[in-house]
Amino acid sequence: MPDFSGALVEERHGVLIAIEVTAGSKSNAFPVGYNEWRKTIGCRVTAPAVDGKANKAVLQLIAATLGMPQTAVSIHTGATSPQKQVLVAGIKKPEILGKLSACEQ
Repeated sequence: MPDFSGALVEERHGVLIAIEVTAGSKSNAFPVGYNEWRKTIGCRVTAPAVDGKANKAVLQLIAATLGMPQTAVSIHTGATSPQKQVLVAGIKKPEILGKLSACEQ
């Protein structure tokens, strides 16, 4: 099981998650492994990277995976890039690590 802690940064309002998105995939999945070099967690969405569709799908998928309301999840940086930082408000790093670890099993 990967150690996702390198991709998470606790901030005052929540936790930033560094992700690497593959848009237009065959299925939606998060987390999809961990890139040690980039310190990012993989995320696949079926939505195309057109008109913000993939970004919207990413936010919905992360919120559902973490059991958070979609309003608590936002793109902090990288809106036009496959590498993004997503802010999850109202949660601490250990809680997210626990939820991500449970998904990988």
